[in-house]
Amino acid sequence: MAQGSRNVLEFEAPIQELEQKIEELRNFSQSTQVDLSDQIEKLLERCNEKKRAIFAKLSPWQKVLTARHPKRPLTSDYVGLMVEDLVELYGDRSFRDDPSILTGFGRLGGERVCIVGQRKGKDTAEKVACYFGCPHPEGYRKALLKMKLAEKFGLPIVTLINTPGAYPGIGAEERGQAFVIARNLMEMARLRVPVVCAVIGEGGSGGALGIGVGNRVLMLEHSYYSVISPEGCSAILWKSAEHKDRAAEILKLTAEDLLGFGVIDEIVPEPLGGAHRDPARAAASLKEALLRHLRELLPLSADELVRDRYERLRRLGIFREEAARQLVGAGLSPQECAPSLLGREHPP
Repeated sequence: MAQGSRNVLEFEAPIQELEQKIEELRNFSQSTQVDLSDQIEKLLERCNEKKRAIFAKLSPWQKVLTARHPKRPLTSDYVGLMVEDLVELYGDRSFRDDPSILTGFGRLGGERVCIVGQRKGKDTAEKVACYFGCPHPEGYRKALLKMKLAEKFGLPIVTLINTPGAYPGIGAEERGQAFVIARNLMEMARLRVPVVCAVIGEGGSGGALGIGVGNRVLMLEHSYYSVISPEGCSAILWKSAEHKDRAAEILKLTAEDLLGFGVIDEIVPEPLGGAHRDPARAAASLKEALLRHLRELLPLSADELVRDRYERLRRLGIFREEAARQLVGAGLSPQECAPSLLGREHPP
């Protein structure tokens, strides 16, 4: 975190300085009735140029930091901005209600949907109660029960992914964390209603996958989706978290990387400077993308939806050896080869 504020990332410092100057000029103009609109307009242009320059060149680690930004909108924010008539549902019928998973029925742009999302918490008390967005087995059981209920009523499902990972504590493991996530993967793969998933912040490991199997998977522009956190990867490879920036690079966890690999279907653009600078615009952009994909899927029959989801999963990890040898022989790196190696209908 940077310079003077825990809510500002280090690479955002030049932007913050300009925004402070703009705010000072506005306050001075209001208190003195002096017209400073020209100077404010010029500073706004400079500030927007600085945002474009900085956010167009974010490193993978900086993308991770943006996804974790303290002011970044959370599941509860997006649900409040996008979903009408929400009726929240609770409990897993087995152990307890896990507040780190939000579930409910509501309306998204006129479409009746089931909403499932990971909740990190807004203030300290809520963060502790939600285990900072790390669900327990009962949270994943709760999510699956509500998705099966949506299937019973023929309602499409929207999931919002934002977790560092499933809770790794002893109690969670004793209650079958790995088994519960595996069951969610199996059951979500054969749901007979449309399922659209969106990574809105962190997409960490099996914790994200537990509600992440869908006909379409979207990612917000400055989110990340990875098998492990950069810090965890660094600790395994180099016995220290100091190389987290290098780990973020080799993990290929950005939205651009994953779109190239075919892991996701669309990158949802964020407002200039990140979703935390304009949550309402970020929610409007996400809502438009979700509705567009839902309306493409709604005409499909139940069998077609299951087959579409199955074929999407089968396409992941496709690799053409002969084409790869040719591309590498031409001097391209494996990462540059990847987009050309995807798209085959059946795995080899």
